[in-house]
Amino acid sequence: MDNTRMRAEDIQAYERFNIRQRMSLTTNRYVVTVARPDGSDGEVVAFAEQKRISLKEQMTIYTDESRKSVLSTFEASQVLDIGAEYEVRSGTGQIIGSFRQDPLASVARTTWNVRQPGTMDLIGQERNRVVGVVRRIWGLLPFTDFVPFLWPYHFDFTESGKRLMAVDKKFGLRDRYVLDILAPDIDRRLAITQAVALDALESR
Repeated sequence: MDNTRMRAEDIQAYERFNIRQRMSLTTNRYVVTVARPDGSDGEVVAFAEQKRISLKEQMTIYTDESRKSVLSTFEASQVLDIGAEYEVRSGTGQIIGSFRQDPLASVARTTWNVRQPGTMDLIGQERNRVVGVVRRIWGLLPFTDFVPFLWPYHFDFTESGKRLMAVDKKFGLRDRYVLDILAPDIDRRLAITQAVALDALESR
């Protein structure tokens, strides 16, 4: 196996990933690694970069920082449309799933609908209502785009009430997340894309 790039089929064997955000005044960078048993970072499996002044309706996620190979992409069905569906494609352009924010359900707690065609439909929702409300108030304050929301928050993705995936934000000055996948048939590319989008689309 290439030591600098892990293939999509190899990623499917892993259940836990670390996602770290590297912030600057102009750019947000996301580095996704396999989580080792002790929680430390293993091999890099994904890298994404987003200009702060750019539109947020699309993003390309590469297999590593060399940007030589695309892991996945997402793009909104409509620009600047609340509740727009984001189509997720593989590096070869094949549709592997989609996600969209549910505007009505998100009034109290941010809620996402994630669809993997022919396999599952997940509902992702903030675990803690109080943290959800506080985080929304924080987002309305001026200059918070450059000051991260420090308190940890968590998203559970369920189907028929059964938790199949989770994204947990860890306490710290920089955004750091742990992605847990509890169902073997969830496409890891779709899961990683959704986890990155949780931060990228809302400037968390």
